[in-house]
Amino acid sequence: MALHTWLAFFAACWVISLSPGAGAIASMSCGLQYGFWRGYWNALGLQLGLVLQIFIIAAGLGAVLAASATAFTCIKWFGVLYLLYLAVRQWRAAPADLQDEAGVRPLGKPLTLVFRGFLVNISNPKALVFMLAVLPQFIDPHAPLVAQYLTISVTMVCVDLLVMAGYTGLASRVLRLLRTPRQQRRMNRTFAGLFAAAATFLAMLRPAGA
Repeated sequence: MALHTWLAFFAACWVISLSPGAGAIASMSCGLQYGFWRGYWNALGLQLGLVLQIFIIAAGLGAVLAASATAFTCIKWFGVLYLLYLAVRQWRAAPADLQDEAGVRPLGKPLTLVFRGFLVNISNPKALVFMLAVLPQFIDPHAPLVAQYLTISVTMVCVDLLVMAGYTGLASRVLRLLRTPRQQRRMNRTFAGLFAAAATFLAMLRPAGA
């Protein structure tokens, strides 16, 4: 990949990653609920979902899925149901009394958080369709494709890890200000509403040309 092409793609990655979406909401939710280091496992799961989407596009399956209304609908409604599930979990999350410094944050299992992040990304068909439209613009069909897709994957993952670290870290700092169960409960319900809003937005999506 030529340097000027990579720089253009690098800039596009920041715009894509910084755009608010289900991944950002999930990262902030985990940072709020578990703190930075524990909550950041979610970001690793997001990247696994991202890499799988890039692989699907590189393998040529992305165009097939994008053209199939049935596949698009199945993935979409799985994503809607999962986001609603996260909304319910966030709404019902038990707050901890942090007025006492001995108060303990809930501990999420790393693999559970990784799987949670993976499902958030992989169940978003619009992200797949979007990348299917964007990635080919940076691919030289006359150059080795494996090396180009590897460069694209590493660049997107590195940028997204940095952005999600920012979202997770910001939310974990907010947690320090939420010293009472009542304050935490309000914040949990706010994020539950954001998950529900993301689910509603996803439910309204239609395949291209529909």
